[in-house]
Amino acid sequence: MNEYLKRVIDDVKAKHGHEAEFIQTVEEVFTSLDPVIEKHPEYEKVDLLNRMVEPERMFTFRVTWMDDNGYWHTNRGWRCQFNGAIGPYKGGLRFQSNVRTSIIKFLGFEQTFKNSLTGLPIGGAKGGSDFDPAGKSDAEIMRFCQAFMTALYRYIGPDIDVPAGDMGVGGREIGYLYGQYRRLKGKWENGVLTGKGLSYGGSLIRPEATGYGAIYYLCEVLKHENDTIEGKTIATSGYGNVAWGIMKKAAQLGAKVTYFSGPDGYVHDPDGVVTEEKLNYILEMRATDPMHCKPYADKFGCEFVPNAKPWGVKDVDICMPAAMQNDVNMDSAKKIVDAGVKYYLEVANMPTTNEALNFLREQEGVIVGPSKAVNAGGVGVSALEMSQNSERLVWTEEEVDNYLGKMMKNIHDSSAKAAEEYGLGYDLVAGANIAGFLKVAEAMLEQGCF
Repeated sequence: MNEYLKRVIDDVKAKHGHEAEFIQTVEEVFTSLDPVIEKHPEYEKVDLLNRMVEPERMFTFRVTWMDDNGYWHTNRGWRCQFNGAIGPYKGGLRFQSNVRTSIIKFLGFEQTFKNSLTGLPIGGAKGGSDFDPAGKSDAEIMRFCQAFMTALYRYIGPDIDVPAGDMGVGGREIGYLYGQYRRLKGKWENGVLTGKGLSYGGSLIRPEATGYGAIYYLCEVLKHENDTIEGKTIATSGYGNVAWGIMKKAAQLGAKVTYFSGPDGYVHDPDGVVTEEKLNYILEMRATDPMHCKPYADKFGCEFVPNAKPWGVKDVDICMPAAMQNDVNMDSAKKIVDAGVKYYLEVANMPTTNEALNFLREQEGVIVGPSKAVNAGGVGVSALEMSQNSERLVWTEEEVDNYLGKMMKNIHDSSAKAAEEYGLGYDLVAGANIAGFLKVAEAMLEQGCF
């Protein structure tokens, strides 16, 4: 490994030793850059990499809110504006009890390169709170969102920083956040948030965009391998918007999701989640009970395996983890290889441990698609929503879907081209890291290493 690169990684470990997720994603990205750093000694001269691993700014703030019984609660909030070299900061807000500084920083770092891959002028950011919406009333969630936005609104704007939804932040939360922002600013700046409802500037197919984009990316991988999606079977995790989008688009293109999981275990439906009735029931199930997927198995008479994940089942062609980080460890990775799965596409943010990801990449005959490329469709459509807001237009579902398909093809092709250019063959993980990095690096250099 290049000495400068190694020194930066060691410095990150020393400075951020308690931030495991952040260290993990820095290592994953930077270890792909060895041939790039060797070719560009000017990066060391201006210490570009150390600049790149430090957020441009990061806010931590207190959020106090009152529950329905009149008791007050205090949570922590974060916004990490990681890198704005190619456009306004852009990235989701996550409301989940396990949110902490390390997770926000790793997501913001990863978002920087993901947004770069889209080809759109958006920088990288992330934010959220350790508030958990589960079990809260609508009124409690509204009061929390209003308190959160009251602390955040001074630091965001359509040309500054544009948050979106993430885990725990859906259309309801975005609506409450925007309502408070409008109340505080006294302006109709609906371009300040994406993932909005259609009645006030949201984009069609935004909820399913990440899942749709993942399938479009898969189609490009299959095309490269002289294969097609027709008849393929897929195992995924989760059943939220992302997994639902995977199910829906796969069914449209002649494939089927036959395994999906929840916190309680996994479902095996050999006929696939392909009918309108099944897809609609997924929406109903997650709205009423987001912690259990067993009701699906009960309703449609299929197998349910409690307290397990579908990694290593032997009757699928493709694995697409779409739920959470570090969901697939070495044990799961070995089972996936033993099962003969050829295509492994990360859809969640960093769903694979570094050890497991490297193991999968080393296996002959296994093709790995990295999350920053595979799941970029969501932020890509968010950026399209920003464009619609600025133009005071509403694009049709067909227009958005067509643009999404073209964008995912470009992401795949630019990643493959970057890997080939640096002598790495068809390594989509390294290629995505290189392609995303180079655009940000060029912008930082041209702006005087801002």
